[in-house]
Amino acid sequence: MTLLKGKKVLLGITGGIAAYKSIELVRLLKKAEAHVQVVLTKGALAFVTPMTLQAVSGLPVRTSLLDPEAEAGMGHIELAKWADVILIAPASADFIARQTAGMADDLLTTLCLATESPVLIAPAMNQAMWKHPATQTNLRTLLERKVHTIGPDSGAQACGDVGYGRMSEPLDIYNYLNNFLSPSKELQPLAGQHWVITAGPTMEAIDPVRFISNHSSGKMGYTLADAAAKLGAKVTLISGPVSLTAPDNTHKIDILSALDMLAACKNVSQKSPIDVFIGAAAVADFRVEEVATQKMKKQKDTDDMQLNLVKNPDIIANVVSESMAKFVVGFAAETQNVIAYAQEKLAKKGLDLIVANDVSRKDIGFNQDQNEVTVVGKDTTWSPDKADKTQLADLLVNFIMQYKN
Repeated sequence: MTLLKGKKVLLGITGGIAAYKSIELVRLLKKAEAHVQVVLTKGALAFVTPMTLQAVSGLPVRTSLLDPEAEAGMGHIELAKWADVILIAPASADFIARQTAGMADDLLTTLCLATESPVLIAPAMNQAMWKHPATQTNLRTLLERKVHTIGPDSGAQACGDVGYGRMSEPLDIYNYLNNFLSPSKELQPLAGQHWVITAGPTMEAIDPVRFISNHSSGKMGYTLADAAAKLGAKVTLISGPVSLTAPDNTHKIDILSALDMLAACKNVSQKSPIDVFIGAAAVADFRVEEVATQKMKKQKDTDDMQLNLVKNPDIIANVVSESMAKFVVGFAAETQNVIAYAQEKLAKKGLDLIVANDVSRKDIGFNQDQNEVTVVGKDTTWSPDKADKTQLADLLVNFIMQYKN
C-alpha cells in the first residue's frame, strides 16, 4: 500500500539534463494517487515543457513568481501552505547556492522560504561541480537547516565525465519520499534500522589491579546512541567502562578490553544485521602480551620495569573486512595533521565516513561537554561549528542518515 495517496507534493524542477527524469517521477507519484503541482524554473524550461508536465500531472504548471492570475490571491504563499512536502528534482548547483543564500528571486526559491513543510532536494550536476568546496559548503548549510538530500548517484554523466553528480533514479526518489512521508517515520526515519555504536575507552589489564587505558569519557558515543534511538533506530551500544547511564531504548553491552569489544561486535552482527556501525570508542592500540595473575610488586634491586606490548586488533577494520555492517563510520582522535590522517584512515580501512577531531585541544574532545569535528568521506568534507556533544550528535546522525541514502 502506498503512503503517498492524497499527499500534496510540490515538485520543483531546475535547469539540467536530468530534468527529463522528472517526468517519470511525476508519473510514479500520480500512480500512487498523490497530488502533484509542478514548478519549473527558467532554466528548466530549456529542457522540459510545461505542456508535457501538465499532461502527466493533471495540473497547470507554475513558472512565474509574478503570475497575475495566481497573485490576485497571493498565490505563492497559498502554494507554499498547500504543499505537504516540497521536492526539488533535479536541484542544480545554482539553485542550491541560491537556496542557501535565502534568495527569493523566482517562484521556487520563494516557495522554499515561505513553506513550513519539509524540503527535500535531489542534486544533479557535473562531478566537478558536485565536489567543489562551494557546493559542499552550501549542502552542509542546508543540512543544518534540516533540508533533506537524496543522492546524488555516481556514474557516467551526459558530458562524458564519470563520478558523483547524477540525479538519483525516479524510483529511488519515489521510494525515499514514500518512506519519508510515512506517519510512523516522520519523527522516526530510522525505524527498522539496526545501529551499533561503540563508546568509551578500553582497559587493557597489566595485572589484577593495574591497566592501560585513555581519557575517553564515552560522552560522544552515548549521545550518538541517544540521537539514533530517538529517530527510531534499534541501537546496540557496546561500551567500555564509563560513568554514564545508557540512553533510553538502547541495548548496552559492557566490555573491558579491545578483544572483548571485537568479540561483542562479531556476536551482535551474527545475531542481527547491522545497517550502520559507528566506531566512536577510543580503543587501546596495544595490550600487555602476558597479564600477570598476581599484583606485580616493586623490586628492591631495580627502579625499572618492562612490559611487552602487542598490537590489539583493529576493530573497525575487522567490521569492514568481514562485512559486519552495510555502512561504517570511524572516528579519528588526532593531535596533529588531523584531516590528512583521517583521509589516510578512511582509505586504508575502507570506511564510508570518518569523524576526525583534535584531542590536543583542551576545550573539546576527551572529558569535555563540547566537541568540534570534521567529517571526511570519499566525496565530501563537512565541518560543523563547535557545539555541545548532544547537539553535535543530532547533526552527525542526520548527516549519516542522509549521506548513506
